[in-house]
Amino acid sequence: MKTKTLLTKTNRLGLFEIRMESIGGLGANLAGKMLAEAGVLHLGLNGSNFSSYGSEKKGSAVTSFVRFANPETTIRAASPVDEPHVVAIFHEALFKTQDCLSGLQEDGILLVNTVKSPDEIRVLTGLQTGTIVCIDALGIAVQEKTRINTAMLGALCHIVDFIDPEAVKKVIQDTFSKKYPALVESNIRTFDRGCHELTVQTYTEPDFNIERRVFATQTLGYKTQTIGGIIVNPGNSMFKNLSASRQGFLPAFNADTCIHCAACDQVCPDLCFVWEQRTDEKGRAFQFLKGIDYQYCKGCMKCVVACPTDALAKVRESERYAEEHQTKHVFQLL
Repeated sequence: MKTKTLLTKTNRLGLFEIRMESIGGLGANLAGKMLAEAGVLHLGLNGSNFSSYGSEKKGSAVTSFVRFANPETTIRAASPVDEPHVVAIFHEALFKTQDCLSGLQEDGILLVNTVKSPDEIRVLTGLQTGTIVCIDALGIAVQEKTRINTAMLGALCHIVDFIDPEAVKKVIQDTFSKKYPALVESNIRTFDRGCHELTVQTYTEPDFNIERRVFATQTLGYKTQTIGGIIVNPGNSMFKNLSASRQGFLPAFNADTCIHCAACDQVCPDLCFVWEQRTDEKGRAFQFLKGIDYQYCKGCMKCVVACPTDALAKVRESERYAEEHQTKHVFQLL
């Protein structure tokens, strides 16, 4: 039986809006569906959900939009959420490539999958006022052997007052029991941990010592678009940064145990490995593996599987690890 739930905060259209910024493979699309389903089927709200993404593959950008309204309000908006009450960031590296905070209301909520503190996220994003919620959703998911989406849903239930955790848990159970019954219990545990293992900080006064990092964005409309056919961000550009495609892990290189067999280079889809020619112990010219150019590494881990030694290992990406262990390709323009 549906219970009557009234929204405590809405915009001028009577809607409460949530935007989830993520990449393919982290489960943001499913999280949006389950959240909207919980609101409609179990909380008596009107709700809608859809996602925006390009090619359906891991690492590509995904944005999920969720809208809720009181029973007497009809949801007619079908456009992307431009002024969200809540922004949930499933992947911290997205801050490097896009303006994730675009349109977030002054008293809005920013939820981030990170090991950083709210104060550190405030400095990183330049957020002046509002609430910052930090949760190590990836760490929880690794321990429970799930994806991070149910941990993020748990955190959302903690910070959004009208979302009943029991309603979301019922939807999680129903959703996973259909195709993956063995994963129901682990995802419920992940959700429960997401409800409790987080850090919340509210900022009521702006800090003008913090500089807001604003990325260039385009307003949708015929007067603001580029000329048709122009690719403004080519995927094969040498300036392309694929760090936002990694799902929290990357390969670590140990030169001491590398036998320079090139098995890693043969399976790498993005030519991340950097080689240099030196002479071996017999005085012959030989190609030696120098390191990894993490700018192009999307964390697929094919190299770790192919490596016959322990020269490559899967490790969780920490702050500035890629920058400090980077081996850059040297390009020569012809």
